[in-house]
Amino acid sequence: MYVLDSSALLAYLNEEPGGEEIEPLLDGALISTINLSEVLQKGVHQDIDPTELAATISRMGVDSVRFDAGMAARTAALWVTTRPYGLSLADRACLTLASDLHATAVTTDRAWAKVDSIDATIHLIAR
Repeated sequence: MYVLDSSALLAYLNEEPGGEEIEPLLDGALISTINLSEVLQKGVHQDIDPTELAATISRMGVDSVRFDAGMAARTAALWVTTRPYGLSLADRACLTLASDLHATAVTTDRAWAKVDSIDATIHLIAR
């Protein structure tokens, strides 16, 4: 099972280098609603309707997972160990979801590989 970071889904959607590695992972992949919001915001910046983009992402087989209070607490706790590496709230949300589900987090963010206290498998997409 794969949990997509915003950077991974954006690499695919924007046809960036490494994005082709995401396509075979899409059907059945998960994304937290925090990361989905980040992707939709980037779409708004490109004048793409967020509702239409969300529907497109869903049609690709990517399911969003609602962020709850427990996930918020675990994500907040990750701040201490990930702060030196610059991981954002959305990065930590992705890692929390992947850890909770014992899934593989997919990202293009090289900083994640530097963090040794993450309780999730990480798949770095080459860019």
